[in-house]
Amino acid sequence: MPKRRRLETGTPWVELTTTAADWKAADPSMLMTMLGELHLIRAFEEAVLDLAAQGLVHGPAHSSIGQEGGAVGSIHGLRSTDAVNGSHRGHHQFLAKTIEHVADGRLDPADLVTPPLQALLERTLAEILGLAPGFSGGRGGSMHLQWLEAGALGTNAIVGGGAPVAAGNAWAQAHSGTTDVSINYFGDGASQIGSVLETMNLAATWKLPLMFFVENNLYAVSTRADEVSADPRFSVRGQGFGVPGWRVDGMDPLAVHLATREALDRMRGGEGATIVEAEVYRFFHQNGPYPGSAFGYRTKDEEQSWRARDPLERMATELTKLGLLSPDEIEAVRGQAVSAMADAVASVTEDDPDSAGTRRIRPALWPDPATVDHGIRGDASELEGLPGEPGDTGWRAVKFVDAVAETMDRRMETDPRIIVLGEDVHRLNGGTNGATKGLAKKYGPDRVIGTPISENGFFGLAGGVALDGRFRPVVEFMYPDFMWVAADQVFNQIGKARHMFGDNNTVPLVLRTKVAMGSGYGSQHLMDPAGIFATQAGWRIVAPSSAADYVGLMNAALAIEDPVLVIEHVDLYGVADRVPEGDLDYVIPPGTASVKREGADVTVLTYLSMVGHALEAVEQTGIDAEVIDLRWLDRASLDWETVGASIRKTNRVLIVEQGARGPSYGGWLADELQRRHFDWLDQPIERVTGATASPSISRVLERAAIARTEEVVAGLERIRAGWGDR
Repeated sequence: MPKRRRLETGTPWVELTTTAADWKAADPSMLMTMLGELHLIRAFEEAVLDLAAQGLVHGPAHSSIGQEGGAVGSIHGLRSTDAVNGSHRGHHQFLAKTIEHVADGRLDPADLVTPPLQALLERTLAEILGLAPGFSGGRGGSMHLQWLEAGALGTNAIVGGGAPVAAGNAWAQAHSGTTDVSINYFGDGASQIGSVLETMNLAATWKLPLMFFVENNLYAVSTRADEVSADPRFSVRGQGFGVPGWRVDGMDPLAVHLATREALDRMRGGEGATIVEAEVYRFFHQNGPYPGSAFGYRTKDEEQSWRARDPLERMATELTKLGLLSPDEIEAVRGQAVSAMADAVASVTEDDPDSAGTRRIRPALWPDPATVDHGIRGDASELEGLPGEPGDTGWRAVKFVDAVAETMDRRMETDPRIIVLGEDVHRLNGGTNGATKGLAKKYGPDRVIGTPISENGFFGLAGGVALDGRFRPVVEFMYPDFMWVAADQVFNQIGKARHMFGDNNTVPLVLRTKVAMGSGYGSQHLMDPAGIFATQAGWRIVAPSSAADYVGLMNAALAIEDPVLVIEHVDLYGVADRVPEGDLDYVIPPGTASVKREGADVTVLTYLSMVGHALEAVEQTGIDAEVIDLRWLDRASLDWETVGASIRKTNRVLIVEQGARGPSYGGWLADELQRRHFDWLDQPIERVTGATASPSISRVLERAAIARTEEVVAGLERIRAGWGDR
């Protein structure tokens, strides 16, 4: 028989409950403040549900009624510089954090609502209703509540999506020399999400001051937690990552508070991540003013048993027992909260003159529709005053890939905020291609950070770092196809953050990746991501075709306050190239395409390695083509002036790219050009792309799936065939 030995994780995991002694020992002012917060949140949520019942809340109203104890118990006592973010059901977390900030952690039950607190309630309500006075001008609404000054990073409509962002904030806190902490709130449903589990691994490995706070309300919409998880004690998840955990009754605010304090002591002491699971219960359905029993997935008896454990009643009972407040005084707290919310509702609604007995949103409070596209990105004014492209003042020889590493070295030398993250960037003397050569040795593990294979986790963490603003992360995706693994963080989170939160944030982040067509790595490693990113409004895109361009474009990307995708090509890495003599400090700003060859017959628009192929094809055909290296590819950054002037001269366009036809960049660009320049076009826009299929492993099939010089020649000949008699 084999020997067996029972193994233990060695990671603490405890259940904490309060006793009468704990309530006696608690600071009375703390308990009364928590009571006030609970009632303010409850009254707020009741007002929102009432407005929803009147049809005045556009979209869902995810009520937190019943769950207030978890938010208040965990947030009371946090600093304003501590940070929280939460889920789509996050009104209570946002309010608890912002009330703490406005009230400096102390409420007076006899005079509960001060003018600043009233203003907070009104501004929060305005945001939930989508109104201009809201924190994000109404763009965030109920599910995207943010007030950075108060440490409210933003609630999140993607289940589990906020965990990596919170980890990035915690990384920035730790590496800024503070003892501040971050708390990520999520529910039982998110406990199965890959983003959360990837982030737990990162936070544990890097000892980040991040708390994973699980509000286990037992249901994801109508599905019970024990239907979708073999072990619905969700704090057990921490055991697999070495993260200590606490389980508490979330209907007992003091128990939550005491467990959180223990976890915070560990985090502020530099011991790393923690997990707290609070078992709570939402008294209403997923959204709206009806209980779950109305939809048949919960019984009325179950709901009644949980309502008997209401955290507001628990707090009131304990305060009465301690002789701190009488029932009448507690009812007065409730009355003040309800009255404050009545005033808040009155501030944003009025009698509807067209429908007697009903209310409407005050028309003057709606955002101006003309601002719909404002704040998607910045205006790049931060590049003003930076040195432009140098003239022909001398050159030195360099390989393209060495120019990549030299540029990063120069920027990291002059800007200590820059950090580099990615798989193997710290090993192999410069990663898998040498693009980070020498950086790890020179700048150390705090600035050149090798990551686990978890793109969604580490990219989202980098996004959180960027949103914090104290650092400028540069992330490497070894291959662009891996963006699909991280698509939520790349597109839903970072790509939308600036606009979604009303342009409250800058997002100084660079994502580097390489197109590897021709290298034999097959369908899941070789795509060109330009076409996909061009459809995502928050991203800027650069695609350098030479070492000198790489320097200027990367310098611009590292100075701009928007997320920038920097696309490289493996065919260029080994090319013997050149860069200007001297410091590599110049920038090539948005709106600066490069005319590589002047001509009159056709405008050829291209980028990356296809610039060289296009020039070769022009020489082979003898067509007098004007070849333009776009350099900046996104709608906001493309040099429309240079492109337009060329089209007005040649009256023909050939768009040249290497990758697959379906997700191509040229499809988007052709549509944009025909809308802008239709009257100047003598022929339909022609495109050179790869095949419909992604490149595959076979050498001959891979070659058939991508475009090179021969395909550009064929494209030019199609243009020539359409000339007719000239």
